[in-house]
Amino acid sequence: MTKFTHRRPELLIPASCLEVLKTAVIYGADAVYIGGEAFGLRAKAKNFSMEDMAAGIAFAHEYGVKVYVTANILAHNEDLDGVRKYFEELKEIGPDALIISDPGVFAIAKEVLPEMELHISTQANNTNYGTYRFWHQLGAKRVVSARELSLQEIRQIRDNIPEDLEIETFIHGAMCISYSGRCLLSNFLTGRDANQGACTHPCRWKYAVMEESRPGQYLPIEENERGTFIFNSKDLCMIEHIPDLFAAGIDSFKIEGRMKTALYVAAVARTYRRAMDDFKKDPALYEANMEWYKAEIGKCTTRQFTTGFFYGKPTADMQIYDANTYTQDMIYLGITGEVREDGFFALEQKNKFSVGEEIEIMKPNGDNVTVTVVAITDEEGNVQDSAPHPKQKLWVQLSGVPAQYDILRKKG
Repeated sequence: MTKFTHRRPELLIPASCLEVLKTAVIYGADAVYIGGEAFGLRAKAKNFSMEDMAAGIAFAHEYGVKVYVTANILAHNEDLDGVRKYFEELKEIGPDALIISDPGVFAIAKEVLPEMELHISTQANNTNYGTYRFWHQLGAKRVVSARELSLQEIRQIRDNIPEDLEIETFIHGAMCISYSGRCLLSNFLTGRDANQGACTHPCRWKYAVMEESRPGQYLPIEENERGTFIFNSKDLCMIEHIPDLFAAGIDSFKIEGRMKTALYVAAVARTYRRAMDDFKKDPALYEANMEWYKAEIGKCTTRQFTTGFFYGKPTADMQIYDANTYTQDMIYLGITGEVREDGFFALEQKNKFSVGEEIEIMKPNGDNVTVTVVAITDEEGNVQDSAPHPKQKLWVQLSGVPAQYDILRKKG
């Protein structure tokens, strides 16, 4: 593949809420993409109110990080007036770009936000350089490549589009069974439209066959005693192939996961940040640190890994036939808040932990510090032996003092 080094790819990280946005920023994102409460394709994510969106954009901009807002539904007639009103509101908040898939929505954005940078979503089936040129002529700044492209095809697109048109590509996260995410399974089985942001992920369900003359008698499609999950893809992971991603001429390395926890976002952002920086500094350093990258990515919630379409059409090995659940090596405990002079820090607890238990402080610089829980109190100062109630606000003391925005986790 042709060497291509003059671009510095952006690391683009998802965020489901304000807390996760701050985590993405602190742990190494160059840009964060988020959804508002309408017109994005992750309606089941927490998503951002206008107030939180404004706060998130302000926080990110303090650190020199960009924020992109998704408005990538395939719109119906009844959506268009709402889209216009939504874009009028976004004009006051000032995100750095909008991510759009629908030409009608694109036209409204151009009218209402003529100075706004517009990115074309992967949902628009961007599989060739002619499509990229088309969107560039209409005023798009960036096009997100279809997940069905190989690295060779992406390189060919780079060589055949204007220099100022950017390519964004998913390099890590969940894969969709349907072409560029255009799926009708959810709509057909549950009445919830994936292309309107309401996907119920039926590709992860377990299926059986029913013979027409024997209604109610289900015949399992067995790979083993647990059955099979015939649409269930492995997750994409390109941590071992950073040099090839650079060589393809990609401008933005995108991580999937707008419904993920702060722990997942921190782990993936931190790992890819370090891998990208190491490779830019010295390819030998990148190779030397490979085991650390792989170990850290392995601590995230995952479904096993694949390289997707990047090196050719996927085979049957890309699917997971015996389960639909994630593996989880580490349990998320919370994010360090205010730190007092006595070493106690504020924490909104996410999962149970106890006094005397060994946990880990996960720092943005890549360090993992093993500590012991020394003391726990509630907001009024009442001593507790453990923190069993999710979302309880606590003051915690450890054998080492964390900094604000450090992530706390423990082995699963």
